[in-house]
Amino acid sequence: MNTRPVLVFDGDCGFCTWSVAQIRRWIDVDADIVAWQLTNLAELELTSEECTRAVQWVETDLRHWSGGRAVARMLSRSPMPWALVGNIADLPGIAWAVDRAYEVIAANRYRLPGATPACAIAAQPSAA
Repeated sequence: MNTRPVLVFDGDCGFCTWSVAQIRRWIDVDADIVAWQLTNLAELELTSEECTRAVQWVETDLRHWSGGRAVARMLSRSPMPWALVGNIADLPGIAWAVDRAYEVIAANRYRLPGATPACAIAAQPSAA
């Protein structure tokens, strides 16, 4: 069992790595942040397919959230004002919009800051 929650991201994706750098810079989240390629996924009860498709948030009891919900959960576990943003992002209706926004960003991450060729490969339908 983990002693802290874990945010699991795609370390092969430049945009994801850039995003994590921004999280570390601006949000004092009390969690471990790891690339899925460098962690024991079985220990977190995750698969490489889940982690390739979307960011994952894993609580200490191994419950996990994916995509937009993972981001909302991470924010809700952060200091104010981020906790407020995360709680709002998890409200019915708003959570749906957050999930759709995450899907659009993930599908186009190869066009965003920090993108690498791995981002485009992961964005193709066969990899999602």
